[in-house]
Amino acid sequence: MGGSNRIAIPKAKQSDCQQKGQPQRPHPLNLSPDLCFKKTCDYSGYSRRPTITIIANKHAHSRLEPWYRSALRCLVLALAVSAVGAYDFDRLQRQLIARFGAAHVSLLRDWQKTLAESMSVAEKDKLKKVNDFINRHITFEDDMEIWNQSDYWATPLETIGQGRGDCEDFAIIKYYSLKDAGVPLAKLRLVYVKARLNGPAGPYLQAHMVLAYYPTPNAEPLVLDNLVAEIRPASQRGDLQPVFSFNSEAIWNGVAGNAAKGASGTGQLSRWQDLLQRARKEGFD
Repeated sequence: MGGSNRIAIPKAKQSDCQQKGQPQRPHPLNLSPDLCFKKTCDYSGYSRRPTITIIANKHAHSRLEPWYRSALRCLVLALAVSAVGAYDFDRLQRQLIARFGAAHVSLLRDWQKTLAESMSVAEKDKLKKVNDFINRHITFEDDMEIWNQSDYWATPLETIGQGRGDCEDFAIIKYYSLKDAGVPLAKLRLVYVKARLNGPAGPYLQAHMVLAYYPTPNAEPLVLDNLVAEIRPASQRGDLQPVFSFNSEAIWNGVAGNAAKGASGTGQLSRWQDLLQRARKEGFD
């Protein structure tokens, strides 16, 4: 996995952040002695993520002035940005500039900020934040225009570096984004579908890819798509005909949560295996 910045946080030995019998001393971060930080780990689901928590003396909250509360919120956000997930954004930025120039560095950092903000919210809010950000900031373009290839699956760094991508690229970067934001891989699948579109000659079917989120193993999935901005249950997407689904761990013969897994695993998806290898080299794991 890519490196992540570590933050040295003074540990609180008592709930009021002060040892008994010792005088109060200025906090190393120039905070009130009524406040301190602790670093914990979230073991929910399939991930273990560092969490920064503010602990306040029960008598101190009423004394916090509005400007002080605002400063604390800013500090917590800054800590979250520096501790976000598993991706080393400094390394990613160096690679991005080397390959694509500096034009989309701001997009990379905005993506980093979005992932940081997604760490502390409920999973449905993570879905909305990531889906909205990618759909608004990445321009749809087919592979021939971007890569001069008929079908190329881009890594998240390549999609950010180009600022554009096709349906597979939208689904892939959302998958990696939600993974970094703390959504367990068992809840995420990329789904190959046939989308019914309207053309000058009438409706037609187009190969398409979306990302599906399963709140529970047998639940109806929610669909994250670049064609329809709103996240909807699969039953409300009659324009999509699912063919198969997959993630980093398995491939399924369908889209249902209890669908049978493919016997040969994801090895039969050569483009997916190639994408995973390239993404790992860039720092996505």
